Amino acid sequence: MQTTRGTSLSSPSDIQGEAGAPSRPRRVGVLAAVATAALGLDVITKIVVVATLQDRAPIRLLGGLLTLRETRNSGAAFSIGTGYTIVFTLIAIGVVVAIIRTARNLRSLPWAICLGLLLGGALGNLVDRVVRAPAPLKGHVVDWIELPNWPVFNLADSAIVCGGVLAVLLAARGLQLDGTRLPSRAEEKRRAADAGPREDA
Repeated sequence: MQTTRGTSLSSPSDIQGEAGAPSRPRRVGVLAAVATAALGLDVITKIVVVATLQDRAPIRLLGGLLTLRETRNSGAAFSIGTGYTIVFTLIAIGVVVAIIRTARNLRSLPWAICLGLLLGGALGNLVDRVVRAPAPLKGHVVDWIELPNWPVFNLADSAIVCGGVLAVLLAARGLQLDGTRLPSRAEEKRRAADAGPREDA
């Protein structure tokens, strides 16, 4: 309905509703908060570990289920690839840049948490690569958490693993970075059946 020629009674919100659902808010702040928390906890714990456990006997807790042991890792997470320190440093830099660029389209809260964990973990170990001995970009990462039959690791490694597992789960559910969801196979088949040819009445 119109009051005068060319003048619509529809409000801007009605027009937006006709065009589609309102745009989801960006989740860059959540990503930054999670990354900052992961990075801060990792850096603080490493400072404490170096100050209290370096050149000292490991501390066994929970009947040996958890051991606090200060070690230096020249490789990737869980002491993988110890001979490629600078390669892993460059990879970490690439991951950080990729996540920051991806954040421009980030509107999903679960993905914001996921990428925040990955970013904070990558930055945590990257700080060690840059500032610790033996040289910039070749620094050895401080690891200090040891479980039975498992390589020594740190909180940054834990954040990376948790973020990676969450990314797999989100991708499996079809959740996209912009908050939309891909249709499942059953939904695709149902839509294809509904859109199939029909006999004329």
